[in-house]
Amino acid sequence: MPSYARGPVLAALVLILLAVLAGGPPAAVSAPALSAPLSASAAEAPSPEQQGTFRSARTYDTVAEPVRLRIPALDVDSKVQRLGLQRDGSIAVPARTDVAGWYENGPRPGQPGPAVILGHVDSHTGPGIFIDLYRAKAGTTVRVDRADGSVATFKITRIARVPKVRFPTDLVYAPTLDPTLRLVTCGGSFDRARGSYRDNVIAFASPA
Repeated sequence: MPSYARGPVLAALVLILLAVLAGGPPAAVSAPALSAPLSASAAEAPSPEQQGTFRSARTYDTVAEPVRLRIPALDVDSKVQRLGLQRDGSIAVPARTDVAGWYENGPRPGQPGPAVILGHVDSHTGPGIFIDLYRAKAGTTVRVDRADGSVATFKITRIARVPKVRFPTDLVYAPTLDPTLRLVTCGGSFDRARGSYRDNVIAFASPA
């Protein structure tokens, strides 16, 4: 079963997740320093009347929460469970192996940023929802039904299998202005001593 960690913000989340996926405790993360703004000349400086009135022109659409995941080529048709954090700070995993889970503290599918959906590959009783994720090919369609009846459609661009100790957190969880989707499960050989798989399988998907 997959194991994941948390972060208070996406920038910190990438480092914390790496520590937990590697089997260790979350590392302390410092917020990155911001570059100092360029100085404006006196002619360019805002007047007292203008100060405090600036509003960004950039806005983002609010989208409804995901409620269902469909990947026809892999025979995946699953409800989507909301996943929060466990007491130890790691991201909870889906309660059932046949149900996918969306990390609710991250972006929603269709919002700017990497929406992350997790799923089990198998269990002691049988295959999990993402048992065939590693078989997906570039161009595979992924549909996420949302609570308001809308559908976010993505195309898988690539599949990666990586050791958990070298999880590519910067590629999976780093903030982006574009809506993206990441499907994550376990894979590779099974470590019986640890009771878990040694690798992670990650599907990277972009809007169709």
